[in-house]
Amino acid sequence: MIIVSHTADNGANMELYVHIPFCVRKCDYCDFLSFPGFGCGADEKHRSLSCRYTDALCRELKSIFSELKDNGIKCDTCFIGGGTPSVLEPEETEKLLKTVSEGISPVEFTVECNPGTLTKEKLELYKKYGVNRLSIGLQSADNGILKVLGRIHTFEQFLESYRLVRSMGFNNVNIDLISAVPGQTPDNWKDTLKKVTDLEPEHISAYSLILEEGTPLYRKYEESPSSLALPGEDEEREIYHYTGEYLETKGYNRYEISNYAKKGFECRHNKGYWTGEEYVGAGIGAASYLSYKNALKLKNIPAGTGSEGNMFRIKNTENIEEYISHPSCVTEEVLDIEALMAEYCILGLRMTKGISVTAFKEKYGTDIRDRFGTVIDKYLQLGLLEQQDGYIRFTDKGLDVSNTVLCDFL
Repeated sequence: MIIVSHTADNGANMELYVHIPFCVRKCDYCDFLSFPGFGCGADEKHRSLSCRYTDALCRELKSIFSELKDNGIKCDTCFIGGGTPSVLEPEETEKLLKTVSEGISPVEFTVECNPGTLTKEKLELYKKYGVNRLSIGLQSADNGILKVLGRIHTFEQFLESYRLVRSMGFNNVNIDLISAVPGQTPDNWKDTLKKVTDLEPEHISAYSLILEEGTPLYRKYEESPSSLALPGEDEEREIYHYTGEYLETKGYNRYEISNYAKKGFECRHNKGYWTGEEYVGAGIGAASYLSYKNALKLKNIPAGTGSEGNMFRIKNTENIEEYISHPSCVTEEVLDIEALMAEYCILGLRMTKGISVTAFKEKYGTDIRDRFGTVIDKYLQLGLLEQQDGYIRFTDKGLDVSNTVLCDFL
């Protein structure tokens, strides 16, 4: 018999994501749902939109919190992302944070920030309302690379923001980095890693650039691939291996393909995504991943859509005026048991710890080998997966071709 357990249904925990779609300027590589023209110096039209959006967002959050309370569900983590949440003016910032703090008491409360948008006043508000983790987008310590990416700041401006954050007493800080950028070399990347680790943040996220269709960088690549001077495959692999090896020497443990943390500072919110916990999203375009029961209550999916045993991937409208007047959402995907087990493996293998064979059986009531034995054995024999201490995980060799392996679980 196949069963699926959902922690949130038992009143344990759920995660909350809040989307702020505003930016000073949209980066040349970004395909996230975001709008430029906000922050310091924004005109009256933009300020009005951010005020109206914040009001609508707070209304949606209050509705979510009411349902959570009525059903005994707690949110252990809250992640305010974007866009650039730190572009909100202090008045909107306080309104949003006050609403969150009155509705839930997250153990981990993260806000994404960009250099050039942080002020002492905003950081004081973060402190006041329980924000205990900041994620700062740096991407590179090289000002030339930052220019290629279309960032609004220099490395020197990042340092100013970072020092301000530390002076305000924040002791759980992530720094975002991007490798495989046009014009970047292994030596250039090594310099960035050294400068960042010298600052001793608690967490580092190091992603490889993906050229997303529709972005300025993608269009430039289409017009003239050679003009971007992207690192070659060998250089990209050198960068990837060096990152893990170097950060380990500096006390950072890689716990996910692209994420590294000092002991005790792994991101609980993101680990929830990778281990299949339920989450609810608030704001324009925000996604939710919910059981049937919670989808009915939190997102008002139509009765008869799916059934018990399904999980629902639901997304809020991407039309900002529509969201402000009346938040609506659509069910993007109904996941049956087969899809759930495949997704559990794909996400779980992103974690360096891998997939717990015992946890899989407890969650789904069946042995992982009954469903994926052929795939697992294939990659065990090729030396791309290993099974030790009750976990199935990637080998170092397997991490190099992880996407190929993961596709076989679909």
